[in-house]
Amino acid sequence: MKIALPLKNDNNLESEISEHFGHASFFGFIEINNNKITNVEVIKNEFENHSPGDLPSLIKKKNADVLLAYGMGERAIQFFNEYDIKVITGVKGTVREVVDKYLKGELDFDNSWKEHEEFHHHHD
Repeated sequence: MKIALPLKNDNNLESEISEHFGHASFFGFIEINNNKITNVEVIKNEFENHSPGDLPSLIKKKNADVLLAYGMGERAIQFFNEYDIKVITGVKGTVREVVDKYLKGELDFDNSWKEHEEFHHHHD
């Protein structure tokens, strides 16, 4: 399994989840085998000025199965659904914390991101 995460910084497993998927400076790709992290890749977001579908296409090309994020536009979620990539929103913390909790089935969710105006009409 491969988990993708939008990140604020490039600090490997200590990278912080970006609050807005489309504005992430980096993306992390975490490979999981036997419920353990076996590889970590962090790449710079080359799509600062992106068109709808650019970032979901990038995540798909990296063969991610799951995307863990805090907030994102409805259009981006639709792209991920079309690509059969599971999207989980409302996730905060570092890569290590979030992935560990996900693997244990203990993720905490902060769905207050949905109340922010920027996500109501935003098209990532």
